[in-house]
Amino acid sequence: MAIGTTAVFLDTPAAEVAKEIQRGEERFTEGGRSVLQARCVQLARMGCVVFHYDMIGNADSVQLPHSLAHGFAKQRPEMNSPTNWGLFSPQAEAHLQSVMGLQTWNSIRALDFLLSLPDVDAARIGVTGASGGGTQTFILCALDPRPAVAFPAVMVGTAMQGGCTCENACLLRVDTGNVEIAALFAPKPLGMTAANDWTKEMPTKGFPELQQHFALLGAPANVALTPLIQFGHNYNFVSRAAMYPWLNRHLKLGLPEPIVEQDYRFSTPQELSVWDRQHPQPPGGPDFECQLLRWITDRDEQLLTKAQASLETFRQVYGGALDVLIGRDLTNAGAVAFTLARDVDRGEYRERAGLLRRTSKGEELPLLVLEPKGNRHQAVIWADPQGKAGLFENRPGGSARPLPAVQELLDHGFTVIGADLLFQGEFLADGQPVTRARLVPNPREAAAYTFGYNYPLFTQRAQDLLSVIQFARQLPGLTALHLVGLNGAGPWAAAARAQAGNALASAAIDTRGFRFAGITRIQDVNFLPGGAKYGDLPGMLALGAPGKLWLAGEGSEAPALVRRIYHAADAEKNLAVHQAGDAAEAVRWLLQ
Repeated sequence: MAIGTTAVFLDTPAAEVAKEIQRGEERFTEGGRSVLQARCVQLARMGCVVFHYDMIGNADSVQLPHSLAHGFAKQRPEMNSPTNWGLFSPQAEAHLQSVMGLQTWNSIRALDFLLSLPDVDAARIGVTGASGGGTQTFILCALDPRPAVAFPAVMVGTAMQGGCTCENACLLRVDTGNVEIAALFAPKPLGMTAANDWTKEMPTKGFPELQQHFALLGAPANVALTPLIQFGHNYNFVSRAAMYPWLNRHLKLGLPEPIVEQDYRFSTPQELSVWDRQHPQPPGGPDFECQLLRWITDRDEQLLTKAQASLETFRQVYGGALDVLIGRDLTNAGAVAFTLARDVDRGEYRERAGLLRRTSKGEELPLLVLEPKGNRHQAVIWADPQGKAGLFENRPGGSARPLPAVQELLDHGFTVIGADLLFQGEFLADGQPVTRARLVPNPREAAAYTFGYNYPLFTQRAQDLLSVIQFARQLPGLTALHLVGLNGAGPWAAAARAQAGNALASAAIDTRGFRFAGITRIQDVNFLPGGAKYGDLPGMLALGAPGKLWLAGEGSEAPALVRRIYHAADAEKNLAVHQAGDAAEAVRWLLQ
């Protein structure tokens, strides 16, 4: 059998069909009216059970309209609130809810339906589609183990990765792309076409790497590309003629080749529609959209609550999610190196400044190390919205002295480390703090066009803190390392601490009550796709258990999730809660 995607009601005008026949793209006046029906009919004639379903916003599937699913352009303030939100809103992105995700879930459920039919062979499932349907083909085949053969047409390539909002989701293609996603199907048979579009370089960029990949897995014959560069973006007769023998061979249909597509009678939208008086179309619109996302949120929270039953499961599910959101821990990012630029004796302490580099990622950040004159067995990383300048208080005349809390640490023999995280301190030409996250140039206000390919600023700052932690662990004679995040730096510190494993002896964090679910702009500097889904900020704090934690900004007690996980870790004594994020109080706790 085979499964396809895209708009079922497609009916190409007769004048355009005539041009396509003249260009050699189609053969029949009637059959050329729909490239979708043409392949379904031919595959059925080949002996396949064929299920062709509507993508969201197309044909009968219009509860979420086409203008939203595929044409979204501007944020909708009325669909943006912490309790009632719509797709593409900051809240939806914070819960990883997207049209791409919904469409992929539809693909999986379509496959569930097919496999429930008595005449479908579960071992011989093929998937094909072109353009957005090609994207759904390789996404479904990357996620679901049940398909046996795939043929995504005119979509796998190294150039444009998906222009529609239905083909993009936050985090989907960070440090990867369609070629690698398609490669996840290996060593099962993967056939593809290329055209005079963004796939035209596929014969020399992308396909050779796929050939190497399949050969490495012992299946060099299981990957094929038919380049049809003489045609534009399509799934025309010539392209379909490449797909039929691929499915014939790998689904073991046993038909003689060549397989030549024949004409058929075109079915009208009225004949194809599933809605009638006995089966009325269900209601849609904004209310349905919000209700759907609320249902998904409630369902996910119920499932995630089950993952809190044990410390091991919590770390596996919530920790595994944070691995994706932050994209780094202390084991997988390569080495860091510090280049000293300035070494000054300040009398009471020594000041060493320079650049911390992670060459494998092309990253560098200004670093400042304040060393006490006595023993230096412990160190504190001090995160602040001002960067390393946050270690000091400004005095009349422009002089600067360490903050009293920082001086207290130095007096007790603690090394104190400050850094300019991305877009802090020396990263700023005008010295003014960044108030809006960068977005790629795109007139459509969908977060996935930026954060489907790039980490957000929040993540990059958490990654920078991990680099500083990695550096500090290398300090000679160090016996204990601590992290402080105050004045708005608490969320970054919480994320870095969760990814630092047992590298930190303790942390002092003031959250100021921050929650990712409360963000109302995708340009917010703390915007994090998925940030609200896995327990929000309390989930990150809980992942630091059983480590010692001084927590402020949450009221008189820690959030329930934090208390629950610390209890599961038998580490409630390691959790200290304070009403206000006072630096002096945090330092007194550290010095105990």
